[in-house]
Amino acid sequence: MKKIGLTLLTAFVGGAMALGVYKVIENKYSDGLSFEDKQKVYFTSNPMPAVSSTGDLDFTQAAAVATPAVVYIRTTYSAKSNGGGQDQLEQMFGDMFGQRSRPQGPQMASGSGVIISPDGYIVTNNHVVEKADKITVYTNDHRYYSAKVIGTDPSTDLALIKVSAANLPIVKLGNSDDAKVGEWVLAVGNPFNLTSTVTAGIISAKGRNIGIIGSENSEDENPFGRTSRQTGPKLNKAIESFIQTDAAINPGNSGGALVNTRGELIGINAAIASHTGSYEGYGFAIPVNLAKKVLNDIKKFGTVKRGYVGVSFTELNPDNAKRLDITTENGLYVNDLVPGGGAEQAGIRKGDIIVKVEGQPVYESSDLQERVGRLQPGDKINITVLRDGKNKDFAVTLKGDAVAPSNRTAANSKSAEELFNKLGASFHALTPAEKNKLRVNSGVLVTQVREGGLFDAAEIPEGVVITSINKVPVSSIEDIDKAIVKPIQGNIIIAGLYPDGSHFSSAFPAQ
Repeated sequence: MKKIGLTLLTAFVGGAMALGVYKVIENKYSDGLSFEDKQKVYFTSNPMPAVSSTGDLDFTQAAAVATPAVVYIRTTYSAKSNGGGQDQLEQMFGDMFGQRSRPQGPQMASGSGVIISPDGYIVTNNHVVEKADKITVYTNDHRYYSAKVIGTDPSTDLALIKVSAANLPIVKLGNSDDAKVGEWVLAVGNPFNLTSTVTAGIISAKGRNIGIIGSENSEDENPFGRTSRQTGPKLNKAIESFIQTDAAINPGNSGGALVNTRGELIGINAAIASHTGSYEGYGFAIPVNLAKKVLNDIKKFGTVKRGYVGVSFTELNPDNAKRLDITTENGLYVNDLVPGGGAEQAGIRKGDIIVKVEGQPVYESSDLQERVGRLQPGDKINITVLRDGKNKDFAVTLKGDAVAPSNRTAANSKSAEELFNKLGASFHALTPAEKNKLRVNSGVLVTQVREGGLFDAAEIPEGVVITSINKVPVSSIEDIDKAIVKPIQGNIIIAGLYPDGSHFSSAFPAQ
């Protein structure tokens, strides 16, 4: 029942060729160190060769530095677990090879990973290892290890896994903020189950919010064509600010490395935009500066500690500016504030327009979300808003709210919070104009879906309009609260519209 704009590919991945034995004392890598500190210790004992990013193009040095630490990950799923990898492979390749029925017994899939610490920590995509019963990591010198999942973050599609090993080669963590559009990069992975493969291209854009993690793009909003689709698992509460590259990325590169010409890791390959399931010119990688925070949190806490600004906003464009009756067409229009949140306490108001974060221009939601996504609750972030024609600066202290606001509406009432806990979703009541446009008499917009909640289980995504629950029309949070009190034969029945206007109805057990 899902409809989405872009293709998120699980990978058939290759191992990496080790270039030598590294003399590193294992006890230097204390679990109390961040991955950046672990790498400083490592490269003190094992300095990288001098690799230049200027002069005549020569990718051989960067490839030699990066490929030893890019590994092949094979995952096994029980028949009951219904792991995402096998489903995706069948969708992409089943018709090609005439495999129209699923084989019985354990299912297998694969992807890439990048070693970031000599004592066995490996970063990959969440969708590569999600729901796997067994994970095996292969290096290109024919060693293999059983891996365990340390933690995952569906919001960024990142996962941290670990093998019991020492003295492993690593890729140096770079600085994705310094990466420039037009800069040459290499994508390292194992597409189509080949040995470790390197492709070259340039960075064609930064800060891409392409709607594959936790939101459903309408066909009109999809910049890559009306027939493209997602074959990956559904993720929620997204933080998207992808590096876009034309370096060829194919099935197998998910979780692999995007490196600059100095051999430094600047991104984790995650997705391609495709009509066919194969590479068509657009690849996307998670910036390493965002990944550093996520991975360090997972290692230290087992989960990601996120701070929130405490605002809901509308991303401005000419149409939204006209609807809001304002002249500014760039930035984030503040619709609402979370009571007691960081933004409210700092002095930000409804109707302000966020135009800068940490002095950098804000044109779309990813410009704010990626910056905030690197920080912890309690950290301060400098936000500039446009108010009454003048810029005003605010130092906002991020809060670790249990109920994070969506980019459309804040969960700013007791009933909204209770409803979020019951259904695992937040809602925005449609205005009369929005109902008229959709030709409905009732409706609420789903603005946030919590992983593991009822809406998540029923595969009802963000961006959907709910017109009735248990055959009762709903137009407000109060309506929803009343409608879910009386399930029909033990089920909650939800009817509504996808963003493209098509109707759906879904029933799932009440909890």
